[in-house]
Amino acid sequence: MKKVFLLFAVAFSVATFAQSTLKDDIDVVQSVYGKSKTELVRQYMALSGTQATDFEKIYVAYEAERKKLGEEKVYLINQYATDYAALTESKADVIAKGVLKNNLAYDKLYSSYYEKAKKAIGAINATKFIQLEIYLQTEIRSSLQNAIPFVGELEMTKIK
Repeated sequence: MKKVFLLFAVAFSVATFAQSTLKDDIDVVQSVYGKSKTELVRQYMALSGTQATDFEKIYVAYEAERKKLGEEKVYLINQYATDYAALTESKADVIAKGVLKNNLAYDKLYSSYYEKAKKAIGAINATKFIQLEIYLQTEIRSSLQNAIPFVGELEMTKIK
């Protein structure tokens, strides 16, 4: 009985955590830096004049695409939480392939927007932008990974 309750609690907490990432990952960024992601990016980039205007357009487009990838990530986390207690070979395969595809899509997004930013604000500033984005996404991934049990983790811990 305790094991069933623990599985339910983990599934619920993972689903709840995943839903919180739908808020643009803002909670994680704000909790660490005390400001919104947009404010953080603007401050870090420290651009002015036409560079700031050109970058803003690129950043808005980037965020729209990144948010779609974030929603896909949340969907996969929710699937994992839903299927965790009764994970089958086929469900695990679908989830793993989805996560790998999502990770690749993030890398493609970084590459695409690095090139766009480089044309508008130069290679050094584009590198700053991508470096910051990868850093922030790594922090968010780390938070998610810490909240999600490994496959079979709960079965390995015996509850008495």
